[in-house]
Amino acid sequence: MLYPMKLDLARGRVLQIEMSEAAFRAASFLDDRILDSDTRGGWVPLQELQTQSASLAGTCPLHFIFHTGHVGSTLVSRLLDETGQVLSLREPLPLRTLAAAQDAMRDGAASALAQHQFDALMTLCVRLWRRGFDGTQAVIVKATSSCARLAPALLAAAPQAHAIYLNLGAEAWLATLLAGENSHIDLRGHAAERMSRLAVDVQQPLPALDALSPGELAALGWLTETSTQLKVLSEHPGRVLPIDFEAFLGNPPGQLRAILAHFHLSHDPELLARIVRSPVLTRYSKAPEHPYDPALRAAVLQDSRRRHREEITKGLRLLEKRIGNEPRLRALFGAGSA
Repeated sequence: MLYPMKLDLARGRVLQIEMSEAAFRAASFLDDRILDSDTRGGWVPLQELQTQSASLAGTCPLHFIFHTGHVGSTLVSRLLDETGQVLSLREPLPLRTLAAAQDAMRDGAASALAQHQFDALMTLCVRLWRRGFDGTQAVIVKATSSCARLAPALLAAAPQAHAIYLNLGAEAWLATLLAGENSHIDLRGHAAERMSRLAVDVQQPLPALDALSPGELAALGWLTETSTQLKVLSEHPGRVLPIDFEAFLGNPPGQLRAILAHFHLSHDPELLARIVRSPVLTRYSKAPEHPYDPALRAAVLQDSRRRHREEITKGLRLLEKRIGNEPRLRALFGAGSA
């Protein structure tokens, strides 16, 4: 299959590369990490690809996985691979380009696309993502966490699509974020975009980034991603199914049954039993060569809570002040807490 790897909006072109079904299954991220000296493909004018794609036939149902980050989205995507029914596209790079384009439109940047140009790009990506292989019953795109802000546009471009939205309660999310060796890079790298998005959602003054401790920065990250989630759920009732990751780990067969039913895929008991026996639940999903299971995750979080107790407390205090009596945020604030 020729896969649209990159969008170059400045030059009006798309990089298409050859991808096998096995290559999609192996890829944790559909970004530059899948390119090597054996990659075959080339750049195609955007207008040419739009014309060619208008007559595509034999396409599959398309669905989405949105998430708040570090909440098991890659694990769920890989478990869906085990059904034998799904082609998973994990974090397509064009999503980041489209998210940045949407931000530029919102901010009125001089380089911003016109709305009709943005809509045409969304339609093109949806068309191209819907292609599958023999036996593919649905294509499921797992978005990058920060690209969940594209959810309304994606669901509008694919009106028959359903989605799940993975999340965690605040305390567990903070412990997870702060556990990583490179957590400060992750937090700072997403901070400016998240704060910009949060400023639109909450419409109240926010603290300066350089005044925030790591725990406070993580807390505002949770608030941003959770606010985006609530907005998507409220705008698309019935089409988007929220999944708490702690609840998922507590009952993988039941949660998978709900997810597969939401995506209109087979979910018979024998299939579910086979999936939960697969090695996927015992490996680190983003790097399957490494062992990682729910027990190890629990130990990592316990250690993080011990080492970062002060920062987690700072973050939770900040959230208490910010959330106030907002009932929907407060309900999620306590979800999954230890």
